[in-house]
Amino acid sequence: MGNSFVHLHVHTEYSIKDSIVRIKALAAKAAEMEMPAVAMTDHGNLFGAVEFYQNTTGAGVKPILGCEIYLAPSTLDHKKDIPGRKRSTHLTLLAKDTTGWNNLTKLVSVGHLEGDYFGEPRVDREQLRKFSEGLICLSGDDNGPIHEWLEKGDMEKAREQVAELVDIFGKEDFYIELMDHAVEEQSETIPALRGLAEEFGLKVVATNDVHFLNRDEHEAHDVLICIGESCLLLDEDRKSYPDQVYFKTPEEMRELFKDIPGACDNTLEIAEKCNVELVLDPTSSEKYPQFEAPDGSPREEYFRKVCYEGLKMRYPEDKVDELCSILDTDVDGVWKILDERLNYEINIINDLGFASYFLITADFIIWGKEQDIPVGPGRGSAAGSLVAYVMQITDICPMRFGLLFERFLNPERVSPPDVDIDFCQTRRPEVIDYVRKKYGERCVCHIITYGTLGAKSVLRDVARVMGVGYGDADKLAKLIEAAPGVKLQGEYDSKEELRDMIESSSTYKELWNYAIKLEGLTRNTGVHAAGVVIGDGDLDRHVPLARAKEGEVVSQADMGAITEIGLLKMDFLGLKNLTIIQEAVDFIKEYEPDFDITQVPLDDKPALALLNRGETMGVFQLESGGMVETCKKYGIDKIEDVIDLLAVYRPGAMQYIDEMIAVKKGVNKVNYEHPLLEQICGDTYGVMIYQEQVQNAAKVLAGYTLGGADVLRRAMGKKKPSEMAKQREIFIKGAKETNDIPPDMANKIFDKIAGFAGYGFNKSHSACYGHISYWTAYLKANYPVEFMSGLISNVADTDKIGVFIAECHRMRIEVLPPDLNRSQLAFSPEKMPSGKMAIRYGLASIKNVGEGAMALAIEERNKNGEFESMDDLCQRLDTKVVNKRILENLVKAGAMDWTGETRAGMFERIENVIASASSAHRDRAAGQVALFDSIDFGAAPEPDDTLSDIEEWSKDQRLEEEKMLLGFYVSGHPLDAYRGIIDAELYTQIGSIPDLELGDKKKRHRLAGMIKHVEHKTTKAGKPFGVIYLEDFTGTTEILSWSESYTPAREEGLLESGKVVRLMANIQEDDRSDGRRVTGSKIEDLTKKRTPKKNSKGINLTIWTTRTSEKDLDEIHSIIRNNPGKTPVTLHFQNTLGNRISLNISEHLSVRKSAQLEKDLAKWLD
Repeated sequence: MGNSFVHLHVHTEYSIKDSIVRIKALAAKAAEMEMPAVAMTDHGNLFGAVEFYQNTTGAGVKPILGCEIYLAPSTLDHKKDIPGRKRSTHLTLLAKDTTGWNNLTKLVSVGHLEGDYFGEPRVDREQLRKFSEGLICLSGDDNGPIHEWLEKGDMEKAREQVAELVDIFGKEDFYIELMDHAVEEQSETIPALRGLAEEFGLKVVATNDVHFLNRDEHEAHDVLICIGESCLLLDEDRKSYPDQVYFKTPEEMRELFKDIPGACDNTLEIAEKCNVELVLDPTSSEKYPQFEAPDGSPREEYFRKVCYEGLKMRYPEDKVDELCSILDTDVDGVWKILDERLNYEINIINDLGFASYFLITADFIIWGKEQDIPVGPGRGSAAGSLVAYVMQITDICPMRFGLLFERFLNPERVSPPDVDIDFCQTRRPEVIDYVRKKYGERCVCHIITYGTLGAKSVLRDVARVMGVGYGDADKLAKLIEAAPGVKLQGEYDSKEELRDMIESSSTYKELWNYAIKLEGLTRNTGVHAAGVVIGDGDLDRHVPLARAKEGEVVSQADMGAITEIGLLKMDFLGLKNLTIIQEAVDFIKEYEPDFDITQVPLDDKPALALLNRGETMGVFQLESGGMVETCKKYGIDKIEDVIDLLAVYRPGAMQYIDEMIAVKKGVNKVNYEHPLLEQICGDTYGVMIYQEQVQNAAKVLAGYTLGGADVLRRAMGKKKPSEMAKQREIFIKGAKETNDIPPDMANKIFDKIAGFAGYGFNKSHSACYGHISYWTAYLKANYPVEFMSGLISNVADTDKIGVFIAECHRMRIEVLPPDLNRSQLAFSPEKMPSGKMAIRYGLASIKNVGEGAMALAIEERNKNGEFESMDDLCQRLDTKVVNKRILENLVKAGAMDWTGETRAGMFERIENVIASASSAHRDRAAGQVALFDSIDFGAAPEPDDTLSDIEEWSKDQRLEEEKMLLGFYVSGHPLDAYRGIIDAELYTQIGSIPDLELGDKKKRHRLAGMIKHVEHKTTKAGKPFGVIYLEDFTGTTEILSWSESYTPAREEGLLESGKVVRLMANIQEDDRSDGRRVTGSKIEDLTKKRTPKKNSKGINLTIWTTRTSEKDLDEIHSIIRNNPGKTPVTLHFQNTLGNRISLNISEHLSVRKSAQLEKDLAKWLD
């Protein structure tokens, strides 16, 4: 057999946090050592199978696909520990052929789906026997089933294990696995294992349980183990591996096993037996589910029929008339163009075998629409397909916007169609469930993802296990750019400060070297946010399956591997903005039942004016600071401008925005290198911002087919010199033959197009999302209350609510407080007595009340009428549903103010009310209610003299409770008196800080607000500094203030809770928290600009229009009449917008000031 050797027990990085073997390096190492083959045997999974197969075959090394499985001591039904037995033991399985690979796939899937209840994907002997065909079994490492009994000295049980495994796999395919890592346990077990092999007539085979490639990587591997185990390198009795588990050379292995005949030769024998060939073809549709035509006709014929039926439906007379002007032809000409385009697409789709793909996609999209599930108008290049449009897969007419089919499906560079679909995020699971039920539970799954040790995270992880202090590690990590794709080596090469820091300390050097070796390794698995696989049968025939943390079934192959295998994958994306639009539309339909957002005019003046004013908060993809300014200066006058903005407002292309504006407004003219370029990029003011323009330029100027032009576009995007040179030659030749363009000019045009191609955007995608942007702008401009209700209801981050409430104030929309008798679950429009529309706070958004409880309260209210009192509420609803905690939070949030009681009084009564209601519920349940059915359980309580002395909470306390439970102040704001100043002076909103575009690191932002509290601190050098918590109308932020600003502000008494200040703030990314770091300076008192104080000698009462009833006014009148005197009374009527009207009560209603009077008027006192 010569001197070669094959490693048959190798763990790659997919033995997560247990191996540092990278697959590409493994394949290269095996080739370098001239090994004929190498195996991959990860712990209980086949995560890396496709990657391993491709890399080894690419390196000229035969791949042996295997797995180290976990074998349960009993059956999978037995889910408890067995005294004296290990929870699992290990066996090494290798696939010999296609049957063996399929069985290994099924066996591993069983482990994950049925046997993973001890944190290990276990299988039992029954499953092992069921799926043994085509598999070679090695007896396992030191945790093998035979070893379990050898360790106990029970040879008889060890023999039973050998006999059973021989019975399952046969003598020819069961080998006794030997490892020698110079550890004591193995020196004892090797002779015993050899004896068993001789006794049963079995062959032995040498393996090395490889966990790292090179011997000098042992320490780095040890660090990874500590990261995985959350321990320190210095910890005793922690998990560790011997330094021998590396990828030894054939010579090293033969030397190690020179006294055991055949141990190394048998690795070659096994390698010869293993000949699995994976069929990887991303262009094939053989594994796609096949759509069965309901009329029994051939699939391709049915597909054509559906398309032409859809063509008639999509193009009624008015749509055809619209296309006449766009395509510059008559009605017959339009139908001819449509027919030719549709027939062309159908033929290509049928020829490539993708008819089922389109029929399946259309089926679940149409089903979703029929269930009133919001579906996006399209996403990505699919909108370039007329077939997709007429089948209702997309809702953007490709002819109307000049979109290209070849950008989606290129017959000259075949790749599977990729239709990404946006659904309402809350109802997306319904569509996936429909697909799962239609095609079978075992035929549909989600797609796994793999997280890696990133540049910053690996530094922090390594530092932690080394015991390096957080501060020291942070200094190093903060020098690493916080951006996707950043690599440690690149940072080291480009940053002198980083190099100097590393060289300054041996600890830093060691940390850095470990981090370099571990960077990029797989650290965890997850679930793809959108990807779903649909198979032509049970998916474990093609791909191993696993179960994610939330219980969903996922493929063990990631998105790229799924494509290579040739399985049908769909992206079911959840888009919050569709949910917002749908909720707004639902509100509108309550009084405009025929309203359809997809049919609104695309040139609506209020919508376009809103965009040009930059009032784009909440408008899809147009609300960032830079985009707001761009909208203001661009001069948007049609939806095409919105579509263009989404494409051009990106790195690279942004440099041309001002140039486009200048041309659009007639300030500049475009000089085209060739007249034909004007018809290609004239609509985008001389700038080629779309990939489709690149394709059209190649077609028009150089005679490319659109498919060939797509190949050119891809080559330009990748910038590969050899491919670019090839395409340049084709372009220059084509330009000469097609338009007699001289080579010099053709070269210049090619270079210009190549420059644009580097950042060109997909017009199909921009057109789809441009419509969503326009629809949200249309709703905000024409149905502001309905739109803002939907927008606020879908804020995941409660801190963001304040920003949108502030926007409502700007729009003069009043936000009403929660009210158990008026609120719905979500924020909703409500008509006020004045006839004006406002937004009512949703009950489900109150913290700690529970959506379920509030849904039951609303159901009871709708069924049996409004609640009359807190007692009535508890009598009508089970107190287990609306319990003490929920009642307390309803009271504190102001949702019970309609009762007329004070919040303090209600809060004090809660326990008695619940006790009384619980007793009544028990009596009813016991049948005693008949004795008392004349009693009105829902009646309001009689006044309780014991509670009349309870002082109402102060205004500040009421507001703080509201803020804590609602996310913002509803019935007022501590800063209301300063609203005019803060709004007028254009301070940066605190709530917008996370969304600010940070470019210039020296830029300062003006902030203003009220200090909530200050943490006074001292630096190591003894200098004082502070952390200020500042709040404005939109939120709260933490501001670091260093000594030079902090000290004078503190001396002036500004750094105290309740002080209202303004300051200058520097805002930067915070590497430590992945948030924003705000540093404040120039702290000044804002009260100097405060409006004059009201007459402090009088009594000032604030009447909030949103929560004051006639009963309140009667009570105020009664209190005033009972306390006659000479002190004037002023009533201030105020709404949540900050609008305030003051009314001086006539002199004969003046009062006598007293402590009792102030107590009686406490809840209205200003």
